[in-house]
Amino acid sequence: MKVINVVESLVWNKLDEVLLHKPEMCQCDKCRADIAAYALNHLPPRYVVSDEGEIYARAESLGLGSNASLVVAITEAIEIVAKNPKHIRSKNE
Repeated sequence: MKVINVVESLVWNKLDEVLLHKPEMCQCDKCRADIAAYALNHLPPRYVVSDEGEIYARAESLGLGSNASLVVAITEAIEIVAKNPKHIRSKNE
């Protein structure tokens, strides 16, 4: 049996959509992981242990409030990571 935080997959799925509106943001793997980690630390987790539970939790997350919370957390994370990137900077940056 596996324990899954449904919010984690929701953040990863929504991250690409939000980053489309932030083309100036670095999208390297390290920055993307830092954005996801920051957002997840500011959202309540939603753990499930069954496929049915995952489906139910995902359906719940389709509400406007949940979607807005995801976008806000990810947007805040992008702003924080953009100011303090932890990746190795190239000579072009």
